[in-house]
This record gives sequence, structure tokens and C-alpha cells, in this order.
Amino acid sequence: QVQVVESGGGLVQAGGSLRLSCAASGRTFSSYAVGWFRQAPGKEREFVAAISWSSGRTYADSVKGRFTISRDYAKNTVYLQMNSLKREDTAVYYCAAGRVDASTPAAYDAWGQGTQVTVSS
Repeated sequence: QVQVVESGGGLVQAGGSLRLSCAASGRTFSSYAVGWFRQAPGKEREFVAAISWSSGRTYADSVKGRFTISRDYAKNTVYLQMNSLKREDTAVYYCAAGRVDASTPAAYDAWGQGTQVTVSS
């Protein structure tokens, strides 16, 4: 059973950068896809980015060119590098592990507790 824990959130000014980490436990993590989702107050959880077990990447249109997802197999960790942050990126960010790098939350089995990202103007 894979478990994931996010870290790296915080307060940043618009235009700034943050790197989120998703650390996983479990020997089979390298065979899992990982997705990042976010949820702003009063809004539904939305897809941000995903990386497959073979490091194929997909992004939401709203973050393409600004966010980069990557994984370090040796460290069992997936990263989300967020650059050129905007106020509308403010949300709780969640990582999740699953068998398929899908853009829908239902495809993922293990979820972290979330990390808050706040972008100020």
C-alpha cells in the first residue's frame, strides 16, 4: 500500500516560485503514476499535472509552461516546480498515487493531506 505526503507549500508573491514535494512510502511506488490536484475555497478539486510510471507528463492548460512535474525514483519523490505564480494558483495542493496518470481524481488510490499554497499580489 502506497502512502504519500506533500510538503513545500507556503506564501509567495505573484511572479514567484515554489516547489512542492510528494514523498511516498512503499517499494512499488516507482510503478505508480502520480497526480497533482488543487482545490480552492468553494471550488471543485481540479487537475494540475500528472506523471506516469515511465515519466510521461501531462498538464492542465492553466499551468502549461509555468509548472513542471518530475520524479526522483531513488528518493521515491515527485516534485511540482511552480514558476510565475498567479493569485489564481492559490489553493490546497494534493498529490495522489494511482495506476494510471489520469486527470480525474477517481483514478487515484492514495491521497496526501494537502499543502496550502497562497499567492499574494
